[in-house]
Amino acid sequence: MEAIVQAEQLTFTYAPDKPPVLEGLNLAIEPGSFVAVLGHNGSGKSTLAKHMNASLLPSGGRMLVAGIDTADEALTLEIRRTVGMVFQNPDNQLVANVVEDDVAFAPENLGVPSDEIRRRVDRALELVGMQDYRLHAPHLLSGGQKQRVAIAGVLAMQPKCIVLDEPTAMLDPAGRREVVDTVTRLCRQEQVTIILITHHMDECIGADRLIVMSDGSVIADGTPGAVFSQVERMRAAGLDVPETTELLWRLNQSGFSLPLDALTTSDCAQAIAAALHKIKEYTDGACH
Repeated sequence: MEAIVQAEQLTFTYAPDKPPVLEGLNLAIEPGSFVAVLGHNGSGKSTLAKHMNASLLPSGGRMLVAGIDTADEALTLEIRRTVGMVFQNPDNQLVANVVEDDVAFAPENLGVPSDEIRRRVDRALELVGMQDYRLHAPHLLSGGQKQRVAIAGVLAMQPKCIVLDEPTAMLDPAGRREVVDTVTRLCRQEQVTIILITHHMDECIGADRLIVMSDGSVIADGTPGAVFSQVERMRAAGLDVPETTELLWRLNQSGFSLPLDALTTSDCAQAIAAALHKIKEYTDGACH
């Protein structure tokens, strides 16, 4: 299966006299997957995101989108129809005074027929759970709702992939949950490829794959459970791990043997309960 996004020896620098932000990066992302890209500020993750829809072009190597080289400027529009972008501040992506008009803005500019625009707008708002707000003013919505409208605006262009560049950075916990739940549902139910750029560990837990970046390079790549289990490696990169992983790791330092890939609260609780049950069985047997 052809990768929806593929970086081949991707290198980028913002100026000739500056060190590269990305250097020799190789990466392939499968269609229909949910991929989280985690890293601290300055790790290169947002620069990588901007290469995925040709907002930036490589200084070296190449970036392919559905097999198209982003350096081919004649195909930039096709690339951006394939990969939609959602940014940190939803206010920067909202351009109309009514929600449904905002969602219709991009397909109108692409010359999509009116009846098809109506269908796309209704479907996009339904997918993000904002159909009841279609006649509302975007500026009166909560942060999470605004970001969901921004996602609907991208969906109306019918992209195969959506890249979200720290979309929850300006949101409260409830808004963050709204956005993550929305993009997870789009991936699972609609098979839209989701690439979530974030510095929040908890937003990565439900992803199929977690890529960790530091200083322009990939330092870990695997399932969230496998990556977060590398506690010392994450700390060396200046990154934390989820609270559940931290708890299990600390218990293991005290003599337990617990699975570090139990990331959710319920999985963590079950792992600890199972370990305590084994200890109880052992001590009861020893007493007899």
